[in-house]
Amino acid sequence: MERARERSVRAGGARRHRAAKTLRVRIGRPAHPKTDQSVIWQEPHVVTSTVENLNPTRVKLTVEVPAEELEPKIKAAYKSIAEQVQVPGFRKGKVPAAIIDQRVGRDYVIQQAINDGLNEFYQQGLAEAEVSPLSRPEVEIDELPDPNTNEGVLKFSGELDIKPEVELPEYSGLSVEVEAREADEDAVQAQLDELRGRFGTLKDVERPAATDDFVTIDLIATVGDEEVDNASGLSYQVGAGTMLEGIDEALDGLSAGEDATFTTTLAGGERSGEEASVKVTVQSVKERELPEADDEFAQLASEFDTIEELREDLKTKAEQNLVMEQGVEARDKVLEKLMELVEVPVPESVIQGQVEQHFSQGEHSEGDEHDTSEHREEIEKQTSEAFRNEIVLDLIAEREEIGVEQGEVIEYIVSTASQYGMEPNQFAQMLDQAGQVPMIMGEVRRRKALAKVLELAAVTDSAGNAVDLTEFVTPSGEEDDEATAEAEAEAAEQSADGEDSSSENAQAEDAQAEDK
Repeated sequence: MERARERSVRAGGARRHRAAKTLRVRIGRPAHPKTDQSVIWQEPHVVTSTVENLNPTRVKLTVEVPAEELEPKIKAAYKSIAEQVQVPGFRKGKVPAAIIDQRVGRDYVIQQAINDGLNEFYQQGLAEAEVSPLSRPEVEIDELPDPNTNEGVLKFSGELDIKPEVELPEYSGLSVEVEAREADEDAVQAQLDELRGRFGTLKDVERPAATDDFVTIDLIATVGDEEVDNASGLSYQVGAGTMLEGIDEALDGLSAGEDATFTTTLAGGERSGEEASVKVTVQSVKERELPEADDEFAQLASEFDTIEELREDLKTKAEQNLVMEQGVEARDKVLEKLMELVEVPVPESVIQGQVEQHFSQGEHSEGDEHDTSEHREEIEKQTSEAFRNEIVLDLIAEREEIGVEQGEVIEYIVSTASQYGMEPNQFAQMLDQAGQVPMIMGEVRRRKALAKVLELAAVTDSAGNAVDLTEFVTPSGEEDDEATAEAEAEAAEQSADGEDSSSENAQAEDAQAEDK
């Protein structure tokens, strides 16, 4: 059942092994053999790796290091120890190896050499075995070279999670259906009314409050007979749904000077989660008076001179918004359909580690009320789904030879920084210090891979019409950049051809001159 594959750069040769005491050493961070510079070993470093497949996402890696490859590490260990020990008659750093062997023992020197070189040998073993690790192994030292003769090998092994091998399905031409949308007059009017609302003024009204009215209110919350909170002079738009649950229903129909009581669940403070009785009193009711939608308003609210020009611009923006909405819907459905076509084994220990990390960070500390079995199950499902998506999209990006430009990374950082309310340079510096830039590049690359699948998909709306998502997949700015890059490349090629031609002509003229 167990399969093993062995690749060796150095073949043959009998080796003598000596059983060693089992040591456990924590290896450093996982590294991808094709992308991490620390994995690329240089001659004359030679190791032999054997991989035993335990399951589709877990292997046992065994690495053998010839004694001669360990020798430079042993010399470095002697030098390091010589700088630390104090021996009468010898200056620091000048203590001979034989004296060090007497003082601390040859075994201690070899163990330090192994500790210093183990991560390097491990990375070489990963690269030689072409393994992409997802976790840090607990390494066991199985054999050591003879400390007296230096014969034998250093042999160590460890179990680790790896990226599963996945066979990509045919992802070209996936068919999905999205909701039919149209930028009709109602959509344009809604955008115009929203714009008018930004320039509206509030005026007092002598009538009961209704949805979209603005009210000034006082609140008193009690739990049992105890008043637990109160506030005065709060401004609120009826129907906004941004305050206490049930307040919109309580305010509807109240005039200035009237009050109502409703029951709600407190969402913050020491009594969070408790049911409270809340008394709301209306101080004033105001409605928003919108400016007339005329040429004067168009000049005030936009760069246009007439209301018709403004309406036309709003229609264009409404159409663009619809493309974005359909694009997002199509993208999600294409990804869902793609993932239905492929099996991706999931390493449970990696997923559980990420789930634990989620609940140990920030507001999800141990004992948090959100740390429930239901919530954990939800997070575990999301994490597993994200892992499967990443594996498949990474493979598509590799097949499609998708790269990432610096400008794309900057655009992603700027967009993400705005979501967190941070200054882009500050956010970029934080990512760099945390070593998260490669992760960002991977995310951008996967987004481009999904965009490629969407570009190849057949998208129709619920009315049976083909949906053109060109603007969503490749925004106009990117098309211009690509066209410019192609033009520059063509110009450079023509220039190079011209230089070659000029060089050939010059050589011919020189030859003619020599003949004369």
